[in-house]
Amino acid sequence: MQKHRPEKIATLDMDATLVETNKSEALFCYKGFKSYQPLNTWWAEQEVIAHTEFRDGNVPAGFEQLRVLTEALECLPEGIEQVRLRSDTAGYQHDLLKYCMGESERFGKIEFAVGCRVTDDFKKAVLEVPDSDWTALIKEVNGKHIDMGREWAEVCFVPSAIGHSKNGPEYRYIATREIMHEQLHLPGIADDKEYPFPTMAMDTKKYKVFGIVTNMDWDGEALIPWLYKRCGKSEEAHSVMKDDLAGGKLPSDDFGSNAAWWWIMILSLNLNAAMKRLILGKSWIPRRMKAIRFHLINLPARIMERSRQLLVRVSNESYFEWFVTLRLRISALGFVSSG
Repeated sequence: MQKHRPEKIATLDMDATLVETNKSEALFCYKGFKSYQPLNTWWAEQEVIAHTEFRDGNVPAGFEQLRVLTEALECLPEGIEQVRLRSDTAGYQHDLLKYCMGESERFGKIEFAVGCRVTDDFKKAVLEVPDSDWTALIKEVNGKHIDMGREWAEVCFVPSAIGHSKNGPEYRYIATREIMHEQLHLPGIADDKEYPFPTMAMDTKKYKVFGIVTNMDWDGEALIPWLYKRCGKSEEAHSVMKDDLAGGKLPSDDFGSNAAWWWIMILSLNLNAAMKRLILGKSWIPRRMKAIRFHLINLPARIMERSRQLLVRVSNESYFEWFVTLRLRISALGFVSSG
């Protein structure tokens, strides 16, 4: 894919996914059910998996994420000039962030935007931001500017983990807030209920609050939507892995056999991505396996043997011309023009 549609930038989205299972040797994940928890590195520009590591369900998503990143960088082909990293709060590890500041021999500085844990110290720093410094987050859709209902601001925050040294790395911290509208009280629900996301009170109002750490100089209106794209394609890829390509239907109680099954599925995912982009064409890229089976793989035809020849008769002549074109494109993949 890099030879036929080269990219100079590799945006890597690192994210773990839970594969629920009832296998006897599977371990319980943080959500309380048996699962495996592979950590995947998604290459956004090519829309393929650059690296995957099959793990037990009780392994934290951020476990040895720096090692996984270095292995993923080794998988990138020639021609990549710049690498960018996106991750949720599992990637908020100072050894990982420090490595991205320029310790990679091949790529140098790796630009990143990573979710930051909203600790008590971070909340204190957010409270110090004047209300006038909060900017509405605007998204442009089809030429129209849409208010996302959230605001963002730069936060002056130095975590204690790196604040002990004057030579420590310097990062930008950004906070987003979204007002929580009053809801009717439901019987049996405590007023002090816990939410599955961080919240804090500011100026008598309650907000959802999220943090971002980055070494990029992009404006917040560009950086935040770019980071949120991680939750789109990479999450969709997880659905394709587990449902479309049977990655969620593990065949064995043995960890190694299931890992092999997962790797074969990843190979199928990448080959399918290559076929759609290099052979079938742009209109096929968003189609998932169900549509491909219906419109391509399962087309009706009659197989006949005649004069020691195997013949396939399709119901429409245009299908035959299409198949010939596809075969020619496949055969041409082995050749790259000098230009």
